[in-house]
Amino acid sequence: MKPVVIRAGNFWDGISRKPHGPREVLVLGETIAEIGTTVSEPTGAEVIDLPGHTVTPGFIDCHVHLTLRPELLGSFWSYSPSYKALLGAEALRTLLMNGFTTLRDCGDMDLHGFTVRDLKLACERGIIPGSRLVCSGHMISSRGGHMNAMLSLAPDNHPWENCLADGPDEIRKVVRNEIKHGAEWVKYAASGGFSTAGDDPLQVTYTQEEMNALVAAARDFNRPVAAHVFGDEATRRPVQAGVRSVEHGSMASTETLRLMEEKGVYIVPTQIMATRPARLAEDDAWKYRDSLLDGAKNIALSTVNIAFGTDLGIFSYGTNGACEFSEMVTNGITPGRALRAATSVAAELLQRDDIGVLAPGRNADIIAMPANPFNDITATERVDFVMKAGTVTRRTGGSALQHAV
Repeated sequence: MKPVVIRAGNFWDGISRKPHGPREVLVLGETIAEIGTTVSEPTGAEVIDLPGHTVTPGFIDCHVHLTLRPELLGSFWSYSPSYKALLGAEALRTLLMNGFTTLRDCGDMDLHGFTVRDLKLACERGIIPGSRLVCSGHMISSRGGHMNAMLSLAPDNHPWENCLADGPDEIRKVVRNEIKHGAEWVKYAASGGFSTAGDDPLQVTYTQEEMNALVAAARDFNRPVAAHVFGDEATRRPVQAGVRSVEHGSMASTETLRLMEEKGVYIVPTQIMATRPARLAEDDAWKYRDSLLDGAKNIALSTVNIAFGTDLGIFSYGTNGACEFSEMVTNGITPGRALRAATSVAAELLQRDDIGVLAPGRNADIIAMPANPFNDITATERVDFVMKAGTVTRRTGGSALQHAV
């Protein structure tokens, strides 16, 4: 890997309140070596000029489902693990090309195997190209809860599903099994949702005792916990149990959000999945509409730590997940807060000090877009330069995706 000098028309480091103007970035190997108005230019360095572009850290999507596709839902559970692995490989490539250099998968949809773990290994070993991947294993669920996918089958079918657990003892066993098979996070459904049979998003699917046991079991292995929630009570219980992140939290009250602020719990609001359909709904009679819109307003007015997530996989990968930025801004979150949610704050959530910020010594995860996203947030949907760990995978005027460890 020869040295690279990036000349940015506009530069943002992932932390500051606004871009810094023109800057140069020297990349040596996988790492940023120097940033300044001018930098040293080693002999043989490749110079990449990006006039009219804003250079930022690579985006981080903290909530995707690589092995799920909505267009296949009618027959999805009949597909093999190998086919779902191919779906995941396609998603990893697509997201990287859109500027998302790091992802957290929030629920492996291979109910009997560990496909997302295998995708992570394949990426790390350079077998397939794609974003850096953090694996959460399967979404642990109560029977009859949000991730009991077999409720979609006939009642006389009783196949084994490895993410179901009820009661503290069984929950501990399932948590330990997920960790044994590579889960870096533990994800569970604390409420119902919108996408599986028999669900009610306001339903709380675990007792406080069960949630406490789950978080404690994960903590014993130094694993953070993410909780899928929608309703207010379903949000409050995981916060009391000590989770690190609340996923969705779309109908949380101001009181619950204040509790999250006090305890340092992050929220990943995934607003294109829940809030946008409510905002665009023509029928005011949809019973969740007002609660979802009020919840979005509560989040925007709060000081809770917001990390970026899309829930891609619940909707098509034909959608550029960067449209989440525009939805967040439409719902009252400032452009700067939205951008930090996908860079420095997302890195904090994932407990990574090597990504999310452009600074010497950090990973060279660098993207660029032909406008200033602080002035036009839709610029995030037009990323046309991507570098992951020092390797250029997309260039302005075209693409040059390479296999890179």
